[in-house]
Amino acid sequence: MRKLLILLLVIPFLGFSQDKESKLDKVKKDLKKTFKFSTFYAAVNGGTSLSDKNQFSVNTGQLVSSVVETPFDYSLAFGVRKIARFQYENRANVFYNGTEESFSDNATLGKIKGFEFLFEGDFRRIQGVKYVDQHHFLRYVADDWVAKVEYLVGGFIDIEYFQASQRYKRNLTRELSVNVGVAQRLSEPYGYDPLEEWMLSNNNLHYTWLAIQEGYQVNFNGGGDIEYLNPAGNVVATSTDVWEEVIIPQVLVDYVEKKQDAAPLKLEYSLILGFDYYKYQKDFWLHAWGNVMPYHVKQGDQFSYHNYNGGQWIDYSGGLIFGYKLNKSIGLFAEGTYNKYWNRNWHKFSVGVNYIIF
Repeated sequence: MRKLLILLLVIPFLGFSQDKESKLDKVKKDLKKTFKFSTFYAAVNGGTSLSDKNQFSVNTGQLVSSVVETPFDYSLAFGVRKIARFQYENRANVFYNGTEESFSDNATLGKIKGFEFLFEGDFRRIQGVKYVDQHHFLRYVADDWVAKVEYLVGGFIDIEYFQASQRYKRNLTRELSVNVGVAQRLSEPYGYDPLEEWMLSNNNLHYTWLAIQEGYQVNFNGGGDIEYLNPAGNVVATSTDVWEEVIIPQVLVDYVEKKQDAAPLKLEYSLILGFDYYKYQKDFWLHAWGNVMPYHVKQGDQFSYHNYNGGQWIDYSGGLIFGYKLNKSIGLFAEGTYNKYWNRNWHKFSVGVNYIIF
C-alpha cells in the first residue's frame, strides 16, 4: 500500500517534468529552426591611413616645422545574419569580415519566402575620425504580403532612423512584383534649423546676441580695446576678427547640436509603394527594386517636416544589380543603391569590366 501511495504521489510530478521538458525541447527546436543557416561573426580590420605631412610656419622670424600624423584606419564589426544569397552572389566566401558590400541586403524582398534577419554593428576610424554604423532588420515574406522592421545608423553619412512597413504584395509576372502599404519612421526632426529663429529681416544672423544668450560676454574697455569672454569667464578673443572667424563658428556648432539633441523624436506615417524585379541567367542577371513614399500624414506639431518643406514631399529609395557576360572572357557589372529621406541623400555604387584570359 505504501508503495502504491508513493507511486500515486510521484506520477503527477513525472508528468509535469515531462511536460516541462517537452516545452523546453520545443523552444530549442524553434530556436534552432530560426537560427539555422545563420552566421555569427566578429572581425577587426585595419590599415595605414594618410601618410605623415610636414607643415611649416614662421614665428617672429624663426622657421617652425611640425608633423601632422593621422592614426591608422580600423573597423570592428560584430553581427549575425540569416539572408539567403541570390544566384549572382559570390558563394565562395568562407568567412565574413565585416567589409562586405552586400547591395542586395537593401532589397525589399529576399530570395526566399519566410523569415530573414541582419544585426550588424561597425565601429570605424577613417582618416582619424571615428564613426559608428549600425544596420539591423527583420523581414518576413509571404505569398501575398511582406513585413519589415529596420534600424539604420550611418555615422559617416549622418543619418539615423527606425522604420517599419507592412505591405500587400502581388506578383505580376514570375520576375516582377509590386507592393503597397504603410510605413512608420521614427527619427530626429530632420529639417529643423535652430538658427532660423535668430535670422534678421535682411537674412543676416544675429550671432553676437545668440552668443550672449549662451553665456558669452563682450566688454568694451574704451580706446578701441575689446574683450570677448566665454561662459567660464576666460578671454577667448581680443579682436572682432578673431571673434567672428574663430569663436562664433564654434558657438554656432555647439548651439545647433544642443538644440537638435534636445528636440523630440518625430514619428512619421507614410504611404509606401514599391516594386521588385529579379531575373537570373548564367550569362545575364538583373535585380532591381524601388520604394517611394508620396504621401505623409500631417500631424501639425512644431517639428513636422511639413513645416520645413512647405507641404508634402517625396521620399524614395532603390537599388540595381546588373551583370552581363558578353562571352567567356568579358563581363560587365553595375550595382548600387540610392536613398533620399527628408533632407538626407546617401548612395553607393560599383561599375566595372572583368576580362579573363583562358
